Amino acid sequence: KFQGVRGPGIIIVIPVIERMFRINTRLVTVDVPPQDIITKDNVTMNVNAVVFFRVLSPREAVVNVENFYDATYQKAQTVLRNVLGQTELDELLTGRDSINAQLQSILDAETDQWGIKVESVEIKHVDLPQEMQRAMARQAEAERERRAKIISAEGEYQASTRLSEAADVMGRHPMSLQLRFLQTLSEVATENNSTLIFPVPIDLVKPLM
Repeated sequence: KFQGVRGPGIIIVIPVIERMFRINTRLVTVDVPPQDIITKDNVTMNVNAVVFFRVLSPREAVVNVENFYDATYQKAQTVLRNVLGQTELDELLTGRDSINAQLQSILDAETDQWGIKVESVEIKHVDLPQEMQRAMARQAEAERERRAKIISAEGEYQASTRLSEAADVMGRHPMSLQLRFLQTLSEVATENNSTLIFPVPIDLVKPLM
């Protein structure tokens, strides 16, 4: 028969007739061990998590369940398997915050009848098989190569646009082509081990012909 919840101070317990349960109302941490999970897209992995909860109602934590700590521990493992079993791998790797919120909401609703408030659930580590890690590495490498080719093609397109504009300018001003030729010779001449063959520009001898 439940008598009541006692507060701080001196408490008198009648031996044999009465029994006292001391409940810790501070925040409790439960480390969920690695669980074998098969995701929605049939990927096998090991996932562990940590649960933070506190006892809000000591009466319900004693009367409604035999051991609230073990019950919460087992419930956390079950909820973790059920939720991640309905999640795809990409969603698990990229949307971990939303999955944590979903785990916290479900576990909090399940343990509310025990007077427990689940503060948060955090997925700590996702252990992928070696084959999946290599496949993801190849996928990431292919994605980087694709981006590199796109950037290179975009650079070639922009360069070709600028070259065509420069060709139009040089076509309207032939002397600019000669100046560019002389500038190129000046840049090449900075190397001491270079041998230059300097052709006579046709513009210089054209008045003599």
